[in-house]
Amino acid sequence: MTFNEVMTELEKLGTEQTRKTWKNHGATGEFWGVKIGDMKGIQKKIKHNHELALALYNTGNTDVMYFAGLISEPAKMSKAELQQWAEQAPWHMISEYTVAWTAAESRFGQELAMEWIGSDRELIASAGWSTYSNLLALKSDEELDKKEIKSLLQKVSKTIHQQPNRVRSSMNGFVIAVGAYFLPLAAEAKKTALAVGKVSVDMGGTACKVPDALAYIEKVALAGKAGKKKKTVFC
Repeated sequence: MTFNEVMTELEKLGTEQTRKTWKNHGATGEFWGVKIGDMKGIQKKIKHNHELALALYNTGNTDVMYFAGLISEPAKMSKAELQQWAEQAPWHMISEYTVAWTAAESRFGQELAMEWIGSDRELIASAGWSTYSNLLALKSDEELDKKEIKSLLQKVSKTIHQQPNRVRSSMNGFVIAVGAYFLPLAAEAKKTALAVGKVSVDMGGTACKVPDALAYIEKVALAGKAGKKKKTVFC
């Protein structure tokens, strides 16, 4: 499919109800309100196309940017392209999902995660924590840096309640990811969750709630899924 064909098809799939949903979750800028499930039909026709993904992401339309991630080829993404994606992300659905997924499956996941975590821009910092969470879900324990992860847990424990809204959310997700996917520090993640306590995040006009990290980690363990890695983080 061509760029124009994809744009036309996505626009046709937009609905007022989904537009309201995205807006309630914090969407900004242009968006048509396309359900993720409806995007998958177009994705199947294309599968993956690096150049098309770049062109689509550059439109700045939230629906199109999310779709761009679905057809992206992370292995072909340059560090500069990933940085541009992070800087262009208009709201957390793009920064913490599309950008983080693509970065995690690229060659620059760990490098960019650490750089972004140190950013003073809320959406870039939240993308960094989300990217690292996805690395924990993807990489074998042997490929991950235990010392670095422990240091990040300590950073969460000391600073989470002073961070911007979306960074608090992504930090909380990071603690859960360590506890659920990285067995060498699962106990440490539980200690961090206990020390942090309740994490307050403004979810806008939605019924979404911040997961209790300790309860979530324990639930994963009880289900026998602790330490089980994913083949892909895209969904």
